Amino acid sequence: MRLAIPDLISNSYFPALAAAELGFFRREGLSVSAELIFPVDRAYAALRDGEIDFVGGAAHGALAAFDTWRGVRLLGALSQGMYWFLVMRADLRIARADLAALKGRRIGAAPWVDVGLRQLLLAAGLDPVRDSIDIAPVPGAVGSRTNFGLTAAEALAAGTIDGFWANGMATEIAVTSGVGSIVLDVRRGDGPTGCFDYTMPVLATTESLVERSPDVAEAALRALVATQRALKQNSALATEVGRKRFPPREAELIAGIVQRDLPFYDAAISKASIAAVSAFARNVGVLRGDRAYEQIVATQFSGLWRST
Repeated sequence: MRLAIPDLISNSYFPALAAAELGFFRREGLSVSAELIFPVDRAYAALRDGEIDFVGGAAHGALAAFDTWRGVRLLGALSQGMYWFLVMRADLRIARADLAALKGRRIGAAPWVDVGLRQLLLAAGLDPVRDSIDIAPVPGAVGSRTNFGLTAAEALAAGTIDGFWANGMATEIAVTSGVGSIVLDVRRGDGPTGCFDYTMPVLATTESLVERSPDVAEAALRALVATQRALKQNSALATEVGRKRFPPREAELIAGIVQRDLPFYDAAISKASIAAVSAFARNVGVLRGDRAYEQIVATQFSGLWRST
């Protein structure tokens, strides 16, 4: 079976990658290989078209391929909350949470990731058009095999963008090298009220797989929960994964990044979270109407979310 991840050399979807690389899928009787398909809308399109079996990606990104959530099922959260950072060039000396200082700046963001930043700015009283905040793809971030975070960090270092809205790996590289500084870390309290719940990283599959092979869907979720638990018990396991799939520098950084993310490692997808994601999706124009929580989330497996 095949698992698509839209940003591989990253912490964003790491529990899904680790489930494959550390053998947790295999322990549940599944042979699952993880591969990069960028951006997230292409990953979900591959799921819809039967090219892959699972996606580890942003929850709202499913709407790129599954109109009004029809045909997709969210099995569990890889972690909680909107997980991207806003990092700006350090020489701009923009203070933490000083969003007014973004006026006239160029910020790189991936497709379907960019909408989170746009909506956040609107909620904070800024208008990207009126305030000349240029949110656009990062130069060079093209092709389905792009690792966006690394490309964003390189573009920031080269000065082709003033900042980026991207994952924790890109952030770690930019900050530790002195090139960038964090302006927003939504998961840890920055940003307008409610932006934490705009989206979350999830393990998703098709409605047809859940109906046809519920044992497979259940096994995949068991593997995810077991992986989250194992990383909480020993975050150094992340380095083992990194050394298999990442370049050397990133392989040695990933355990520290995962360690900081552990408080958000919870597979539960609550009704409140889905209501918030759907409201966000309607606000950014990618969802009309609504569907019941039980038609979006594979609730028949919810008892596994906090299993031990």
